[in-house]
Amino acid sequence: MNLEMVMQELEALGKERTKKIYESNGAHEPLFGVATGQMKPIFKKTKINQPLAEELYATGNYDAMYFAGIIADPKAMTEADFERWIDGAYFYMLSDFVVAVTLAEADIAQEVADKWIASGEELRMSAGWSCYCWLLGNRPDSEFSESKLANLLDTVENTIHDSPERAKYAMNSFIYTVGVSYLPLHDKAVETAKAVGPVEVKQDKKKSKFLLASNNIQQAVDKERLGFKRKHVRC
Repeated sequence: MNLEMVMQELEALGKERTKKIYESNGAHEPLFGVATGQMKPIFKKTKINQPLAEELYATGNYDAMYFAGIIADPKAMTEADFERWIDGAYFYMLSDFVVAVTLAEADIAQEVADKWIASGEELRMSAGWSCYCWLLGNRPDSEFSESKLANLLDTVENTIHDSPERAKYAMNSFIYTVGVSYLPLHDKAVETAKAVGPVEVKQDKKKSKFLLASNNIQQAVDKERLGFKRKHVRC
């Protein structure tokens, strides 16, 4: 399949209701409003196809950009490619659920995520922290440096309340993910969550939302989900 064929299939799958949901979360035109589950039949036709993924991502169409993440070949992407993708990610559903997810399957994942976390830019920070969440929830504990993750927990504790709004979500998720999916630092994650306490996230035209990682970790403990790892990062 080529770019035109994929775009035609995506457009045919678009639903106005889904489009409005995406727009309420920050998406803007161009987009069709395709439910992600509806993209699987197209993937069976395209398979992994990095050149086509690059063409789709460059369209600026949200649905095409999302599908690009599904068919991308992360190990074939360079740091410059990921920088280009994060530059094009204009809201969190792209930064955290397309770019960060794709990066999490690359060998350079931690290296790039570290730079994004230190960037001070809201969506880069969010993608960097989110990438670690995807990594921790999928890869064996042995692939990580315990001291490095401990330092990242300290960074969250010291900076989360003053961080950009979207980054707060990802940083809070990082505490939770370490606490649940990285057993060597479960206790430290619990301590960090208690020290951080409720995290206020301000929302446009809505009341502030409060995040509490300690409750979420305890719920996972109660459900005996400690050590949880998913088989695949991408569906």
